[in-house]
Amino acid sequence: MSAIGENIKMYRERRNMSQQELALKVRVGTATIQKYESGEQIPDVPTILKLSTVLDVPASELLEKGANNTASEMDPEIEHLIKEIGLKRAKLILRKAKEFSEEDFLRVMQMLYEIKYGDPQ
Repeated sequence: MSAIGENIKMYRERRNMSQQELALKVRVGTATIQKYESGEQIPDVPTILKLSTVLDVPASELLEKGANNTASEMDPEIEHLIKEIGLKRAKLILRKAKEFSEEDFLRVMQMLYEIKYGDPQ
C-alpha cells in the first residue's frame, strides 16, 4: 500500500466514513477509492485537494509517509540526497517530476545540464 493510500484510509476511518461515502463526496467511483487505498492508483493533484477538503486534513498530510513506514525502506542514496538538498526542495522537485512524461523529463535534464555547464553549442 502507498503512503497516500494508507493515509486516505486512516483519515477516512477516523471520520467514520465508508469508501462509498468518500467516493460520493469526492465525486469518484467507489472502486477508485479502493484503488487509492490499496496503492493500485495514485490520485491526481485536483483529486488530492478534494480528498483533503472532504477529509478535513491538509493535502501535505495525505502525501506524508506514515508512521508505519520506516526510513530503512528508502534507498540510502536517496535518503542522503534528500538530506543534502533539504526535504522541502526534494518534495517540490519530486511532485513536479512525477507530472512529466519521459520526453519532458529528458528535456528538463538537458536544460539543467546547460544551466550548470553552459550551452554545448
